[in-house]
Amino acid sequence: MNETLDIAHTSVPAPATREPLQLDLDAVESARRGAAVTGVQSPLPGTWQSDVLLLLNDALATEVVCGLRYRRHHFTAQGLASPKIAEEFLAHANEESAHADRLAQRIVQLGGKPDFSPHTLMLRSHAGYDESVELRAMIKANLVAERVAIECYGQMILLVGDKDSTTRRLLEDILSDEQVHAEELKDWLGDQEQGDGTEASWRL
Repeated sequence: MNETLDIAHTSVPAPATREPLQLDLDAVESARRGAAVTGVQSPLPGTWQSDVLLLLNDALATEVVCGLRYRRHHFTAQGLASPKIAEEFLAHANEESAHADRLAQRIVQLGGKPDFSPHTLMLRSHAGYDESVELRAMIKANLVAERVAIECYGQMILLVGDKDSTTRRLLEDILSDEQVHAEELKDWLGDQEQGDGTEASWRL
């Protein structure tokens, strides 16, 4: 027996709808406009943003104070006829200033305002200023300050964690520099204590 196929009533599956793989051009344009005005940003959830900005501004104050302390020691060491030590202090001062600049830049990227107010720098700084006039005392003061900075940056890195990877990497970079500073100061102090206290006894 012949069977007739009723084509008119045969159900044919409809082709599956497919969303095209396309960029959201409106979002791209918004990002372009925002970057043009404020630079590259890494927005944080509102819960963390104010806390991170506070941490960064306190670190900024610390770096500014450290830069001033090293610069003061640079000129004081020059007056003590210690040009090599003075040169090293100046190098550290410039590196601390560079840290402050990077922190200020990050604060702006996060939508904050870098606080360079001289009225509150010492209140916010984790490290102290120092007006020693002897080389040994200068080095000890700077070593203590570097150890304080190392402790603070270590804690900040843990606090920021995965909340802001860009800020965490910045803090890790600065921490690495501070660790190098501390090792140099420790070596200088050991050299002076083993020598006669004159510049000739320093390994520089």
